[in-house]
Amino acid sequence: MIALVRLRLAGFLRTGRALAPALAGLLALGVLYGGGRAQPAEAYGVSAVVLFPVLAWQTKILLDVEPDVQRRLAQVVLGPARERAAGLLAAAVAALGTVAVALVLPWLVGGVAGPAAPGDRSVLAGVLLGFWAHLLALPGAVALGALASRAVTRTAGYGVAVLALGAVGVLVLGLSGSVVPWLVPPLLPAARALAGHLGPTTGLLLSGWAAAWSAVVLTGYAWARRSRA
Repeated sequence: MIALVRLRLAGFLRTGRALAPALAGLLALGVLYGGGRAQPAEAYGVSAVVLFPVLAWQTKILLDVEPDVQRRLAQVVLGPARERAAGLLAAAVAALGTVAVALVLPWLVGGVAGPAAPGDRSVLAGVLLGFWAHLLALPGAVALGALASRAVTRTAGYGVAVLALGAVGVLVLGLSGSVVPWLVPPLLPAARALAGHLGPTTGLLLSGWAAAWSAVVLTGYAWARRSRA
């Protein structure tokens, strides 16, 4: 399975498919941090929201690089479950690389600032919380991108529709004040919490929410792949 992960990552990078989402992510983050300096945790909380659709799109592109015949051969050799797991693992590794760039970029462009008042978080605490915020976004983005992949949607139009609905839903439903936000990952609630005080209970609740949402979407992905095998 590790060989298949490496093969999919190599195909994603060597074919140049990784360039489009990388440029989109850099452009989005450049616009975000060009608006002024902010505390690390607050800046990274918004960065995680901005990167969510980019990571989902990146996942879809990575999974769509492999020809359908090659994917079916991998299913025969490894079994359906391990073939799907290899794709998701490759997408997660690529997403971690994008997250690493997102954590470093604001320091290079002067988009973040150290503590300005006695009650401000330390830089280390802000970076750790920012990494946590991106980890909330990563599994959900990978799950959404997998659900939008060609192996599930069959057509480019349906895949784009799934990505667009997911990205818009994160913003629209996340801003809702009712129980409806539970239909999307907790990216906006996490960003709001990082702008203020984030307690342990809130952090655990948001982490559980993100894990549950990702598990539901990945279950749908696995079911769709089985039904279309």
